[in-house]
Amino acid sequence: MFSFRHIGITVVDIEKSLELYRDYFGFKVVWDEIEQGKFIDGLSGIDDIVVRTVKLKAHTRTMIELLEYKSHPLDVDHTVKITEIGISHFAMNVQDLDKTYEDLLKLGLPFNGKPAISPDGGAKVCFCRDFDGNLIELVEELN
Repeated sequence: MFSFRHIGITVVDIEKSLELYRDYFGFKVVWDEIEQGKFIDGLSGIDDIVVRTVKLKAHTRTMIELLEYKSHPLDVDHTVKITEIGISHFAMNVQDLDKTYEDLLKLGLPFNGKPAISPDGGAKVCFCRDFDGNLIELVEELN
C-alpha cells in the first residue's frame, strides 16, 4: 500500500518561508535540523551537503519539507513554469479563498489571477507563488 508522505521545497530563506507555511497556513513544525554527513550525501548524490531541513505537518499525515541548502549555491533566478516537465505545483485546500487571496496579497505573494469558480461549479480556484516562486494552487471546495 502506498500513500503520499511529503513534498520537499527548496527555499532561499527558511525563516521567510516559515512565515507562510507555519504562521499563515498553520502547519506545525515536527522536525528542524541541520543535516550533513554520509547519509544525506548519499541521498542527495552530492558530497559535503549541509542543509537545514524543516518538516511541517498539516492536519493529516501529509507534510511539507522545507530545505535550505547552506553548502551549495541555489539557482535563484529560475521559476518553474506550469508547462515544464516535473512537479509544476502543489494544491492546498482552503476554507475561504477570497480571504486567503487578500491575506496572501498583503504578504506580497504574486497571483496568476483572481479566484474563479471552476466550470463544473465544484470549486473556487487560483494560483499564487510562494516567496521562492513555487506555484501553489489554492482550492475552496464548494459542494
